[in-house]
Amino acid sequence: MRAISRGICGVTLALAAGHAVAQSSVTLYGVVDVFGQYLNNGGTHSFSERSGGNSGSLFGFMGSEDLGGGLTAAFDLESGFNVNNGTFFADSNTLFYRQAWIGLSHADFGSLTFGRQYQPSFKVVYPVDPFRINEAISPLAAAVLAIDRNTLSTQYATGRTSNSINYQSPNLSGFTFNAMYAFSATVTQPLPSTSGNFLDVSATYSGYGLFAGFGYQYQHAGQLSFPGLPGRLDLVGTAHYTGALAYRFGIVNLQLAYLYVQPKDAAAGSLAARLGTAHSVSIVEVGATIQATAQDAIQIAVIQRNVRGSHDNTPGIQVGAEHNLTKRTSVYMRAGYMKNNGSATTSWPGITVTEPNASQTLVLMGMTHRF
Repeated sequence: MRAISRGICGVTLALAAGHAVAQSSVTLYGVVDVFGQYLNNGGTHSFSERSGGNSGSLFGFMGSEDLGGGLTAAFDLESGFNVNNGTFFADSNTLFYRQAWIGLSHADFGSLTFGRQYQPSFKVVYPVDPFRINEAISPLAAAVLAIDRNTLSTQYATGRTSNSINYQSPNLSGFTFNAMYAFSATVTQPLPSTSGNFLDVSATYSGYGLFAGFGYQYQHAGQLSFPGLPGRLDLVGTAHYTGALAYRFGIVNLQLAYLYVQPKDAAAGSLAARLGTAHSVSIVEVGATIQATAQDAIQIAVIQRNVRGSHDNTPGIQVGAEHNLTKRTSVYMRAGYMKNNGSATTSWPGITVTEPNASQTLVLMGMTHRF
């Protein structure tokens, strides 16, 4: 990363005796990640080049200023892109899709930040996914973001939230607490939708090789425009419960994540009620990360996604390996398998299932550089 230390116009000015001089800095950082992929999607074979298989390709600007008395002002603006074709990642209308926030922090009292930010529940589950909830290749991300016929009205956790206010406590003997509230937001991609107000709280503990966390999230009702439906579909109020556990011994980190998504009943007579599109979902992932050498890591994850009240389910398994060429550059591989049953259509993000009751096999190799 490249740090640019500056005061006013890039120089520090001593104004007068007895006046404190604020120290500030801005850092440019980023990741460039590309991979080649083979996909067997229900018997349809394809080869392609994609972006962000190990870490999302991104660039960002983060900065901070010491305000004195232990108080710091900070911001982070982070944009995602596809290195294979140069386009914005996920939403072509949003420059800083990944993060855009500003706030204040104090070592003794925690931080208060405003803008588009990672959700507290995301911070709970991120450390226990061997594939770090990667938005292109993680099987856990695939299970969370999946939209089936029976879950169209059940809101999924997006990982980030706009129009939000977040408080994070200082580290209290290994415990950290987060609380977020966000106001309604409207997006046009990947599908036109309006989300209701949002609440998310979490608690995590890290120490002695153990990580444990719990998150609760509630999304108020919204609306979604889905192709082929006769009108806008109600997104019912949805509660999300997230539990995470990991334990590291030696070179092995054992990891477990459990998520339960519970929608409210759709209003009688509504399109969601007539179509039966508001089912609960449970997701469990068991995995491990093995630091084989200082330069090499191996990942494995087994996942199961179940749609309650239906016969829709998706078991899957994925393995991966990474080798660090330098501190900034690495190469990696992934191989994964999923089998959809019933009307389930779970797939890795960016891949559309060709037909129900079909299996998918994915093999890829890629390269990552960080700056």
